[in-house]
Amino acid sequence: MNRTTVKLQSFGIDTFTFEEALEYIINNPGQVVTINPEMVQCAKNSPEFAEVINSADLVIPDGIGVEIGLKILGYKVRRIAGIEFARKLVDRFSENSSPVAFVGARPEIVKKAVENLKQETPSLNVCYVQDGYFKDDERVLNELGNSGAKLVLVALGSPKQEFFIKRAKELLPDAVMIGIGGSFDVWSGVVKRAPEIYQKLGLEWLYRTVKEPQRFKRIFPTLPLFIFKVVQEKFGA
Repeated sequence: MNRTTVKLQSFGIDTFTFEEALEYIINNPGQVVTINPEMVQCAKNSPEFAEVINSADLVIPDGIGVEIGLKILGYKVRRIAGIEFARKLVDRFSENSSPVAFVGARPEIVKKAVENLKQETPSLNVCYVQDGYFKDDERVLNELGNSGAKLVLVALGSPKQEFFIKRAKELLPDAVMIGIGGSFDVWSGVVKRAPEIYQKLGLEWLYRTVKEPQRFKRIFPTLPLFIFKVVQEKFGA
């Protein structure tokens, strides 16, 4: 399966469907970036972060803003929710008991998330668990490298998780690694996902903003500014 990308704000976005992206990264292990408008804005201001995105092995359009942006540019690329993609990866790697590592979130959150996942998927082979409150990156990277993980789920928030994965990939070149932000919070049961209707309409961000007003400052003006810049891109402004 060949990889095809389209450009959005100078960043390559993969055009795979959900299932195609899943098969591709399983057969071509490496770093998965679940890109959204906030990450694009961050990368525009950070050449180091831009390099991480550009060197990723798979870049899926996680944010609805990215899907809208691609549509404005004439590309019919559907959003792939990072939390759903990561959950499906857990299932696929558990089919043959491949070792899975979990890094990030508060200690009680990651512990409960792993417990819940093991109940849902008994064949899940957990080889390493580390909460996100560590200061010694070298220790964690070495332990992770020695764990033999084939799937690494990292919830440290962006861009920290992407930088961490970039380094970890050197130690585990045959592993699939994905940054999943607040997914452990959802899997632990502490945070509930938006109702399915919001998910289908791509309005999960709106639901979470209503539930967590502090997110408003993070989303606005980033989202409308992102769309404005994409329109400029379309017309060469």
